[in-house]
Amino acid sequence: MIIVGLTGSIGMGKSTTAKMFADEGVPVHDADAAVHALYSGKAAPLIRAAFPGVVKGGSVDRAALGAQVIGDPDAMAKLEAIVHPLVREMEIAFLNQARKEGAPVVVLDIPLLFETGGDKRVDQTVVVTAPPEVQRRRVLARPGMTEERFQAIQGRQMPDTQKRARADFIIDTASGLDCARAKVHDVVSVLAAMAKDKLADEPKVSLDQNCSPL
Repeated sequence: MIIVGLTGSIGMGKSTTAKMFADEGVPVHDADAAVHALYSGKAAPLIRAAFPGVVKGGSVDRAALGAQVIGDPDAMAKLEAIVHPLVREMEIAFLNQARKEGAPVVVLDIPLLFETGGDKRVDQTVVVTAPPEVQRRRVLARPGMTEERFQAIQGRQMPDTQKRARADFIIDTASGLDCARAKVHDVVSVLAAMAKDKLADEPKVSLDQNCSPL
């Protein structure tokens, strides 16, 4: 089984790209979705103890939590020490189930893949990217997003240029959904061939990006 780490900075289109992999029949584990589930479950009492006032009605209020941790490295480290091991447990369960079902390729959708060293536990990496002006426009169009919050989030993420330099595959989402979908299809075809031949050490591939911009 080929384990693929999918990542990309905020506003690059990672979540949309993850859905494209799922549409190709590839099992996808979404780390953000896992965190959401944990915030209403196992992690809630632990976070309540560490960050009083952020759990309301049994679930973590993400806005209240963000106000306490964004821009505070120590608080963020405390939160990650609670959440990351629990997410990892869910990831392991996902991988075990995929192996049991004989999936040739699986995707781990991890926003901070390189930043947390998650790339060490995958066979191949896919970086979703877009030009800075496209990223900025997408992010600032989100409800409740501010320039300050955008800068704080970017400060926690490895620069896009560095991510692309470390990627095995690159998906540029700036040229529209159809173009990105075609690239994902090509990536899945390559990964399926690698899985079939039991090869997980292919050279870096950056797919042809000759689609016309929107």
